Amino acid sequence: MPMSSSPLALRVAIVGAGPAGIYAGNLLANAVRDRGGRVEIDLFESLPAPYGLIRYGVAPDHPRIKGIVNSLHEMLDAFPAASEGEGEAEPAARRTIRFIGNVEVGRDIALDELRERYHAVILATGAIRDAALDIPGVDLAGSYGAADFVAWFDGHPDVARTWPLEAREVAVIGNGNVALDVARVLAKHAVDLRSTEIPDNVLAGLEASAVTDVHVFGRRGPADIKFTPIELRELGEVRDVDIVLHDEDFDGVDPTTASNNQLKVMLRTLNGWRDRPAGTASRRLHLHFWHAPVSIEGDGRVESIRFARTTTDADGRLVITDEVREYPIQAVYRAVGYYGTQVNGAPFDAARGVVPNDGGRVDDEAGLYATGWIKRGPVGLIGHTKSDALETITNLVADAEAGLLSATDGPDVLDLLDERATEYTTWDGWLALDAHERHLGETHEHTRERVKVVPREEQVAVSRDGALVP
Repeated sequence: MPMSSSPLALRVAIVGAGPAGIYAGNLLANAVRDRGGRVEIDLFESLPAPYGLIRYGVAPDHPRIKGIVNSLHEMLDAFPAASEGEGEAEPAARRTIRFIGNVEVGRDIALDELRERYHAVILATGAIRDAALDIPGVDLAGSYGAADFVAWFDGHPDVARTWPLEAREVAVIGNGNVALDVARVLAKHAVDLRSTEIPDNVLAGLEASAVTDVHVFGRRGPADIKFTPIELRELGEVRDVDIVLHDEDFDGVDPTTASNNQLKVMLRTLNGWRDRPAGTASRRLHLHFWHAPVSIEGDGRVESIRFARTTTDADGRLVITDEVREYPIQAVYRAVGYYGTQVNGAPFDAARGVVPNDGGRVDDEAGLYATGWIKRGPVGLIGHTKSDALETITNLVADAEAGLLSATDGPDVLDLLDERATEYTTWDGWLALDAHERHLGETHEHTRERVKVVPREEQVAVSRDGALVP
């Protein structure tokens, strides 16, 4: 096809309003405008509110959440109208980037219906399910996926309002940031979460928790942890919780030979905790290394967990030894990774949990793209998401300039959603919900920046009528 000689004029749908989708929309809007073109972007989200895992996947006691949310907010609010300053007759209400929430692509609207109405569709659905852990006993009562627990304590509208917290001794399997979030929330006294945006039902559940000991188990050693320094440091700052480490796990570990500065900092932190005198706190957080899960034991519900001790060979490969250890616990939280969220009608690699793609171009599907965890798998931090989105958008714009994207057909997607009586939410609706939650926080008995609204129907109602409830 010939190269396009006129400025780009694109309509693009992005499925998923977490960081990956928002970064992609922001980068696309800037890229097209820098070329003198025009772009209209619709950002679809299955939840009534934006921000994805930043709102529903990060522990509420992380102060840096506010900064990330503010940045994402500015990106969505930065392009008010496609015709602003251009002197065109297009309605001013038409935003360059429109947020369309409470709409699940594949249920409320088909992917093919989007592809008929847009030059391109970008999948940014992320990964919200727990990856599988294939060991005996994983389905016993008291065995939970970490993603489900995180969704509960973050007030996700589609999970139960209560969580069983009767266990005194708990195991968390995993050596990443999610494992630390889960362990910290379980070990932390609920009173110390009152100042956060934690929902009231979650706070009440944690206040009744019976936990005394939380054990975190990693397959590899201290030199292979996947935490970040700030996550690890936060553990040592939790009030009335002792950190318990085991000297045998540190044999041969030398912080001075760590592969990078972040790891050096974390190993120094761990060694500092080892040097602390035995504590007298009411709760304990145990960090175990060199433990590969073998089975979860119990008669109908979790009673203990068995691990094989591990080591590494001369080439650094993990080796399972014959030594097996068993720990009495009454609950297990599996933080072994996430699994991608499939979109009905899109190609999907079930083994990897991703959309098969090349640089963000979905295999054999012209005009369909992917970014974020659904593109590369659930690894990496926010910085990786930005660079990942840049690759996808660079390829999309190149395809558009080469004339490889099909023309659009059909009316505005909102007309279709209105015909179906779909209760979608908008950016103005999110601003109303945001103001409502902040109002709840200001008037709460424990003053907070916000109190999250949990029920989906209440989020939708506030978003659609904008009313503040006294």
